[in-house]
Amino acid sequence: MLKTALALAVGLSSTLATANDTITIDDIPTIQSVIQTSVSPDGDSVAFTRSVPRTLYKDENGRNYSELYIVDDEGVERPYVTGNVNIGSIQWSKDSKTIYFLAKLNDEKFTSLYQIPVDGGQAQKVMSLKDTSISSYELSPDNQKVAILALPAKDKSEKELKKLGFMAEVYELGLDNKQLFIVSLAKTDTPLKPTALNVSDYVSDMNWSANGEKLLVKTQPTALIDDKYTKSMWRLYDVANDQVTLSFKTEGKLGDAELSADGKYIAILGAEDKHDPATGRLFIADTKTAEITEWLPNFMGHIVDFEWSHKRNTLNFIANVGTESFVASIKTGSKKYKKIIEEGRFIASNLSVSDSDKTLTVRANTAKHPNEVFIIRGNKATRLTDSNPWLNDKRFAKQETISLKARDGVDIEGILVYPLDYKEGTRYPLIMSVHGGPESHDKNGWVTNYSRPGQMGAARGYAVFYPNYRGSTGKGVDYSKLGQNDYAGKEFDDLVDFKNHLVEMGLVDTKRVGITGGSYGGYASAWGATKLTEHFAASVMFVGVSNQLSKFGTTDISNEMNLVHARSYPWDKWQWYLERSPIYWAGQSKTPLLIMHGKEDPRVHPAQSMELYRYMKVQGKDVRLVYYPGEGHGNRKVAAQYDYSLRLMRWMDNYLIQGNKNMPEFEIDHAAKLKAAKDTDK
Repeated sequence: MLKTALALAVGLSSTLATANDTITIDDIPTIQSVIQTSVSPDGDSVAFTRSVPRTLYKDENGRNYSELYIVDDEGVERPYVTGNVNIGSIQWSKDSKTIYFLAKLNDEKFTSLYQIPVDGGQAQKVMSLKDTSISSYELSPDNQKVAILALPAKDKSEKELKKLGFMAEVYELGLDNKQLFIVSLAKTDTPLKPTALNVSDYVSDMNWSANGEKLLVKTQPTALIDDKYTKSMWRLYDVANDQVTLSFKTEGKLGDAELSADGKYIAILGAEDKHDPATGRLFIADTKTAEITEWLPNFMGHIVDFEWSHKRNTLNFIANVGTESFVASIKTGSKKYKKIIEEGRFIASNLSVSDSDKTLTVRANTAKHPNEVFIIRGNKATRLTDSNPWLNDKRFAKQETISLKARDGVDIEGILVYPLDYKEGTRYPLIMSVHGGPESHDKNGWVTNYSRPGQMGAARGYAVFYPNYRGSTGKGVDYSKLGQNDYAGKEFDDLVDFKNHLVEMGLVDTKRVGITGGSYGGYASAWGATKLTEHFAASVMFVGVSNQLSKFGTTDISNEMNLVHARSYPWDKWQWYLERSPIYWAGQSKTPLLIMHGKEDPRVHPAQSMELYRYMKVQGKDVRLVYYPGEGHGNRKVAAQYDYSLRLMRWMDNYLIQGNKNMPEFEIDHAAKLKAAKDTDK
């Protein structure tokens, strides 16, 4: 008979938290990572932005800072714009001597376009708009002009009227369209008020043709997120004639697009049809006829990023297949691609290609580090940055992909992080961390953050598992549709099958299994605490769904819910929607449930959490609700993230390690932590 890991009980977490060679809760708020990468046209350097968290108990509340750096192909890194800044949208000049970026510097109210010379010097403002921010920009190929997206400046009377009490809001009406402008790149000290180009609707993205004569422009009818998901299209705009000449529309969701170097083709990321939940299909369009064909039909994965070569009609792309990713290239006229970097090297994104086509860069992570800059030459990938050198001194638990067949024969897989210092024959508590979407999937890379325990949970003695239940991406379109018209059905039965498999492996104690997740993963956590209560000893629900009837009426993606999730409307089958809601099963719950939610969440209304809380509270269940003011669909600020981590792990420790029957204290003693931080600074 296998031993039970009772030695993990009281005091384990506090002991491990002080160990210098393990990842702790207090480490997570200090993790830095690369956000954007851009290789220089000459291929010798990479500009990148790095996410730097604010310091707990010291910095003012806010999101992470974003700093600008350059690293050369030998890994020598130089800081350019650092400190309390937020640098975005980095682009190189054609001669590789200047970097452009968007920022608010020197206490500016609006975002402006800046440049900084590579050979040294201060950042200089290139241009700003009058009374509005530059949302995004794209340099023309000759660097003489810049295309800009921006919202119209607000009427000055609005502020005055607001002070007088005129603040009525007509829901989803009166929204401003983001507009497209082309202006000279010549530096100016005067804020511009350019005339918008003749492109109707809300403009969300654009990029130039290689000769600078055309712009590829992405539009949607309004600023609504549902329109972005279901009604976007790409248009080809003629600069000289100020008019749209062609429109390119695929059915369903629409992603990025880019013109080939010779201007004959457009590569487009889109959906296979209107019921495809993700933009993982690669299309190629003819710029003369607007004819669109799927470039890699029946591809059993999802394309996530691409960029054309500059010297030949070859497209470089990144694909996710299963829990891994690869980098490849494909020539126009061919249906066969050539892998540049095979699966298993890293999890890649944010592809960038030099003008010579000899150098590619990606942002990539592995099981032992978050996103860093990698350079690819030939078939060799080299890591150039190390944003968290302290991770090199940490011990990591074994991490691997496991696969199995669900009870009905469907192949499912996930990422398993073993307990640190795992001993065969010992059973451990399990935290199952369920991804959202469900059109998403977990990859075998860096899996630790404020809401997902990963290596931090493993260091505390947990097995941590990330299930890619049916309906997840990474296995082709048909697989990603398997959960449709079956809310909380077989997709969440997969979670039980995963649990049983881990128990059968001899790894997990069946009575000490917790479940957590955010958004659709929060829905899974609520379902685990109610309908599937016999399988889970603790649950932490984050920004999750509790009532599918009221969810439809309070979300900003109701059309998307119908097309790629429910495939019906609530009025088509009221009872079915009700029975697929955790509130319906709250009365039978025996699982202690901690619910956490951002108070300004537009995707899953905070009332979803209150509904389940009230249904369980009135019936005497162990339940607690925590709201985070100023946070939306997921916590973005370091203090709220840290508080979330503390509550998540205290809840799991209380029931799964310490074996307590009562809920833990509701307060977090941040005052003591603040005092300790101040004492340390003295």
